[in-house]
Amino acid sequence: MADNLRNEYIKLHISVILAGLTGILGKLITMDAVYIVWYRMLFAFILFYVILLLLKKVPKEKFCEILKISGLGMLLGLHFIFFFASIKFANVAVGVVCYSLEGFFTAIFEPLIYKKTASLSNLLCSLIAVGGISLIFHIDTQFRVGILLGIVSAALIALYTVLNKVVVTEKSSKTMLFYELAGGTFLLSIAILGGILSGFMNFEIPSLMNFSYLFILAFFCTIGLYILQIHVLRTLSAFTVSLYGNFEPIYGILLAIIFLGEGHQLSISFYIGMLLILLSVFLQSIVSNHKYVEKNC
Repeated sequence: MADNLRNEYIKLHISVILAGLTGILGKLITMDAVYIVWYRMLFAFILFYVILLLLKKVPKEKFCEILKISGLGMLLGLHFIFFFASIKFANVAVGVVCYSLEGFFTAIFEPLIYKKTASLSNLLCSLIAVGGISLIFHIDTQFRVGILLGIVSAALIALYTVLNKVVVTEKSSKTMLFYELAGGTFLLSIAILGGILSGFMNFEIPSLMNFSYLFILAFFCTIGLYILQIHVLRTLSAFTVSLYGNFEPIYGILLAIIFLGEGHQLSISFYIGMLLILLSVFLQSIVSNHKYVEKNC
């Protein structure tokens, strides 16, 4: 049992590394946030459909179930838009730091949606993580719009994670991802078509370099990432999955400094904040492991 739980944490950690790479790719792609998300979900849907077709495992669901799962995909698509918009209006560091507020929002949403008493340990862990995040990044007034968009993004992904937990118990990870990508792609296609017809938007075709980045974003940072996260939700709580997302600013900021030249100085506040984030994840892992052993022994 302990080995199985350890494997789930490894999968979750890999998914967070892929999530950290997402912000870098979003900054490198020279397109509007809406088009980045549309191409990402469209490419991911096509690639995933081809894979399932070759394996003869294309999922089939009743129409009412498809609508339910597709709705989650639409929510995921909105999160993507606000996340990439945050990066475009500010930078990768702002986007990923704000994204880490997911654990804070999940600690609020989960008891409300499941109609249960809020977990004191979850709230304390999320507050520790929020304290760490505030130390990692010094908020600059020039990034106000980006910060606001990032906070909305965090709230949306927290809501997505909690609602996903409701449906995922009875559906396979491939079914969830397939119809979520379909729902998100459909919603954005309608929105973009309406924007073009109204003259509000112009259609954007990716350059060869943008296409390469979009492929990586679709295959590794969408299909790979979300299959891992949907799978671990079968064992781990929505809050634990969200809390592990707090590793993302560490990876995202370091990658941004290395590859994008975002010269954020790693001061003592950075290291203290990073340790607080690691502490919050470590404490939650201990609590989750204890609950898991009690439940299965």
